[in-house]
Amino acid sequence: MPTLPWITPNPAVPGTRAVVMASRFEVRSLADVPRFFVRSLAIWRQLRSAPGALGASLIARPLRRTFWTLSAWESREALDAFAAAEPHRSTMTGLRATMRESTFTFWDTPVERLPIRWPDAHARIDAQRAGAAGR
Repeated sequence: MPTLPWITPNPAVPGTRAVVMASRFEVRSLADVPRFFVRSLAIWRQLRSAPGALGASLIARPLRRTFWTLSAWESREALDAFAAAEPHRSTMTGLRATMRESTFTFWDTPVERLPIRWPDAHARIDAQRAGAAGR
């Protein structure tokens, strides 16, 4: 599947900062990919109307069993509310047993730097994974 390009569900207020979250998910087996993918699309639909969502993109590499997400939010509270709402909450709980590895990284950026580019997100995810491996 190709990258789902950056979408902008809500306009950012100029001169403010965004909370950015990038994640990498790896499922245990190829048999887990279809379920993860279908559930990811439900979350994508949720995100398109989520209060405080400033932007998002998704990369799926099904044959590698790997998925990446990238999103920007007006606040950490908006991000947390999205994660606690359905279908995100039950999806993450329901998929936990199928996960081999998950990595999350967060940072702030001026909204004028949106959309976030994938090379930056991948570098931050890789640094987070390297730091976790060194612990």
